[in-house]
Amino acid sequence: MANQILSGKKGIIFGALNEQSIAWKVAEACVAEGASIVLTNAPVAARVGQTEELAKKLNAPLIYADVTKMEDLENLVTGATEALGGQLDFVLHSVGMSLNVRKKIPYTELNYDFMHTTLDISAMSFHRLMQVLWNKDAMKEWGSIVALTYIAAQRTFPDYSEMAEAKALLESFARSFGYHYGKHKKVRVNTISQSPTMTTAGSGVGGFDAFFNYADVMSPLGNASAQSCADYCVSLFSDYTKMVTMQNLFHDGGFSYTGIASDLMENFKNNG
Repeated sequence: MANQILSGKKGIIFGALNEQSIAWKVAEACVAEGASIVLTNAPVAARVGQTEELAKKLNAPLIYADVTKMEDLENLVTGATEALGGQLDFVLHSVGMSLNVRKKIPYTELNYDFMHTTLDISAMSFHRLMQVLWNKDAMKEWGSIVALTYIAAQRTFPDYSEMAEAKALLESFARSFGYHYGKHKKVRVNTISQSPTMTTAGSGVGGFDAFFNYADVMSPLGNASAQSCADYCVSLFSDYTKMVTMQNLFHDGGFSYTGIASDLMENFKNNG
């Protein structure tokens, strides 16, 4: 049941491609909690996604933007603040793509042009976005900026490939820019390290189904769903978390701090 904890707040949600997207759930949750939002996605999403359907459902303006282009982000932020009638309270960065992963290129043979594109879209876009928000004074004091990440930034998951480096850079930007934004205007910047989630992006990683099941067994609470991640995002956009910044927050059912699960141990015993 919604409690209207975002009543009167305004924000931008990046990356709601379809109903499987975490960003889609975040957008719905924010509106349910009383927020007004602008949706944005890459121009290609107009052909392959369902963002326009969500925009109509939520009565939310939709502004397409290529996150690798400063001009697009500047137009987005200007358009969003005009559409919403003022500065922003929150922004969700849910953006990531790797051509090396899509083309199943082995990690030891990565294409560096593709890698540059991966880092540009998946990580540098976060810094670029925050720079635009800063320069346009688009965030309110005590605003909240959140980006979605994954534990491969700290641990090795072979099939996650160069996206691990992209997420590590993303998290570093949250800490570094978060310091400056906090000193400048009390804006907080955090990343959420989410469980493996059945999204269009996640399913593109090799062996994803097997790893999803493995993580579910390893996590004492099981994998966190897209909906529960959305609820967590809402809490970080709310006034209840005003003193939380520069953090990488694990939202993974306990996976990040579990060494071995008893269920897996039993399997090893049985197979021994």
